[in-house]
Amino acid sequence: MIAGFDVAAFVAATLAEDLGDGGDITSAAVIPEQARFTGVMDSRDAITVAGLPLAEAFFRTLDPDVRIERLVEDGDRVSRGTDLMRIEGRARALLTAERSALNTLQHLSGVATLTRTYVDAIAGTGAVLLDTRKTIPGLRLLEKYATRMGGATNHRMGLWDAAMIKDNHVAVAGGVAEAAARARAAGIARIIVEVDRVDQIEPALAAGATHLLLDNMPPAILRGAVTLVGGRVPTEASGGVTLETIRAIAETGVTYISVGRLTQSAPAADIGLDLATA
Repeated sequence: MIAGFDVAAFVAATLAEDLGDGGDITSAAVIPEQARFTGVMDSRDAITVAGLPLAEAFFRTLDPDVRIERLVEDGDRVSRGTDLMRIEGRARALLTAERSALNTLQHLSGVATLTRTYVDAIAGTGAVLLDTRKTIPGLRLLEKYATRMGGATNHRMGLWDAAMIKDNHVAVAGGVAEAAARARAAGIARIIVEVDRVDQIEPALAAGATHLLLDNMPPAILRGAVTLVGGRVPTEASGGVTLETIRAIAETGVTYISVGRLTQSAPAADIGLDLATA
């Protein structure tokens, strides 16, 4: 479903958190054991969808015989009022799973929806939107999946897949060149070096940087930095990027723009599940 992510363990842990030691006392008391439920999950806003397979997994875990009709797919852009999924099965089980399924779908669709607005804002510039490691602990693979559904490209998945030399590394190492040279000497293939001044660019490249992160530079400075790099390595703009500023940043010619708020600050999408009336 999502490479490297243990969906079964996630679903089990999430349901266990909600059920506690007493179980769903409301459904057990109010819903007859043999009652059936037919429901429709729909979006109350225009969104980009992400997380439908996970929502299904919650329902199937508690009712293996549930009938589910997926009406859209992850990555689809849908308008307000769009039906996303129909479900039919044991009422107690489906109502017990409802909140966990919706919480997951709402969060991931919120991430995908915000991501899509940033992707749309730089359309036609050639710049590629990247996510970051500013994710909720334990949910990184899910949130990075959601940014892909919104049209972004994943940056580093963790600390292991590239060196990213940032200001604190530089300060401790003694300089940009010293830090990059040590990473190269360690045999690291991908060496991303953060620079916040144009005069750091040549020392970083000479020492082995394979990717430059141009930190908190205004567009005029960014444009000059991109020109100086001259395509020798990819360039990435980062720091304080907003919907209001991202287009001007993209038009400087940078290869990438990374935006932490895609996962750090995305509001949940408004999605509900209601009893089908027909």
